[in-house]
Amino acid sequence: MILAAGRGTRLAPLTDHTPKPLIDVGGRTLLDRVARRLVDAGADRLIVNVHDQPERIAGHLEALDLGVEIALSREAEEPLETGGGVLHAAHLFRRAGPFLLHNADIITEIDLRALLAAQRESGALATLAVHERETSRFLLFDAGGLMGREDVAGNVVERAREPRGEVRRLAFAGIHAIDPRFLDLVKERGVFSILDPYLRLAAAGERIFPLDVTGSLWLEIGTHERLAAARRAMDSA
Repeated sequence: MILAAGRGTRLAPLTDHTPKPLIDVGGRTLLDRVARRLVDAGADRLIVNVHDQPERIAGHLEALDLGVEIALSREAEEPLETGGGVLHAAHLFRRAGPFLLHNADIITEIDLRALLAAQRESGALATLAVHERETSRFLLFDAGGLMGREDVAGNVVERAREPRGEVRRLAFAGIHAIDPRFLDLVKERGVFSILDPYLRLAAAGERIFPLDVTGSLWLEIGTHERLAAARRAMDSA
């Protein structure tokens, strides 16, 4: 599933007329880059959630001719955030095995097949791609997996449970491999972050593990400055 329903307000006025997933970086749209990477990782079906200018995104996906089935999950009234978006699209998943969840605004060379393999091997509820980088928000992991999160700017630390040994502060890369049983465990409703059920379920004993991808190319297109940096990086690649 590609999370592509965000409005991209920090990239206005560019996103006033162009949906954020259709922004061009190095001659290809963000959505094109993510979709092709997922197909290369073995996906034979893509679920894409949409809100802003959905018909433009639908037409773009059709024109890409990716050779896989594509299902749109329309969030008509408002974007439902990561957790709400996945829950809204729950009926579209095949549930035959773990699925990848990928933000649309990321350019990366993270090994998606390795992420899926780690998820299958561990049998955890989810495996999250994480890395060491400067950020104001961290996920907290210990020997048992995800146990909390920290908002440095807000000076807030939330712990789902008591730590077991050393705690690592890692930045989330916006890519997950998730066991489909997660879809039946989500009790939250409306607009919510997927971290809310993750932390609630971690407190209940579910395992959510990290996969450290530090060193892999990772570019997040959230601001004009980051977009310019990504375009420079792709033009020189």
